[in-house]
Amino acid sequence: MGTRDPRVDAYIANAAAFAQPILSHLRDTVHKYCPAVEESIKWGMPYFLHHGMLCGMAAFKQHCSFGFWKGSQFVADARDGEAMGQFGRITSLQDVPAEKVLAGYLRQAMQFNESGVRPAPKSRAAPREPAEVPEDLAAALKKNRKAAATFDAFSPTNRREYVEWISEAKRAETRARRLAQAIEWLAEGKPRNWKYMNC
Repeated sequence: MGTRDPRVDAYIANAAAFAQPILSHLRDTVHKYCPAVEESIKWGMPYFLHHGMLCGMAAFKQHCSFGFWKGSQFVADARDGEAMGQFGRITSLQDVPAEKVLAGYLRQAMQFNESGVRPAPKSRAAPREPAEVPEDLAAALKKNRKAAATFDAFSPTNRREYVEWISEAKRAETRARRLAQAIEWLAEGKPRNWKYMNC
């Protein structure tokens, strides 16, 4: 027999009014098709466990989300990237997949977990192109050998952080101030976000 966690009751009760019927419906559907499911709160959101992580749901200010832990391996019509989970932004009960569809996905998720299928490895993002150094930064680096040596020795990520910080300045005065600060920090061997690093 499955378990219902009082923390999930509290989560639903504290959700926005539009979200409460959605979350209750999703919860009841999971219990209906997976009677042995156990509830928990992980990362501050309700999750359902059956031989490991099965699925989870969440409420936000204007939408809810629902997704299967291994859903990328079997949810054919996934709307990834639109919101957490595989079903996009759920704003009403009409946005929830039909019960028959959810039941099929739940059975698939249960079978995956019971068979010990592991989650698909996350695909790695393609490496970004090296940042193009703006002319004013290149000129300032030519005038300061220490800063130039540090900048050249930095990883592409550390160089990009400086380039983006300078390039994102909206006013000429701000850009000039950032450029001077960048050269000073580079001459001291510091990455752009050195203040936040644990020394």
